[in-house]
Amino acid sequence: MEYSTAIVFSQLSLFPSTLQTENRTYLFKPWKQRTSQSSRFQCHKMYVPGFGTSPESTAAQHLHHFFNFIAVKIVAAQLQSYNPEAYEELREFLDKHSLSDGDKFCADLMRESPRHKDLAMRILEVRSAYCKDDFEWDNLKRLASKMVDDSNKKLMTDYIVHTSCIADGKQICN
Repeated sequence: MEYSTAIVFSQLSLFPSTLQTENRTYLFKPWKQRTSQSSRFQCHKMYVPGFGTSPESTAAQHLHHFFNFIAVKIVAAQLQSYNPEAYEELREFLDKHSLSDGDKFCADLMRESPRHKDLAMRILEVRSAYCKDDFEWDNLKRLASKMVDDSNKKLMTDYIVHTSCIADGKQICN
């Protein structure tokens, strides 16, 4: 058995007349009656489930390790030109220890020897200075947004070409 429902669109309205609304009970109250706040919209940030910490905190942790990596590269380049002996010591230490955790790397470097402690202190100074003074935070935001937009556009374009079999106005599928 089939059932069909017919809706008469002339009876529907987005703006009910005053005659229709006077004696009607609403499942949901009309907009003007529901809001006691000002008409200004309040936007909320997206909730990221199951992250434990905020995504910004996780990104900051990755940047912290990245700044350590950059500082090691800067210090190594400086040492290479004016203190080749210390440069070799740093290179040997780098061969034995991972840079994936910047704080652990520096702590291990400090405990290696008094000469290594001086290298670690220099790395700490450089990573702090680079983070505060040299890193272009505005450029990071602009580049990250541009990369996301460009990537999304490319993926959507590739999907449309793949599903429609049309590229540059020409049929590419048989």
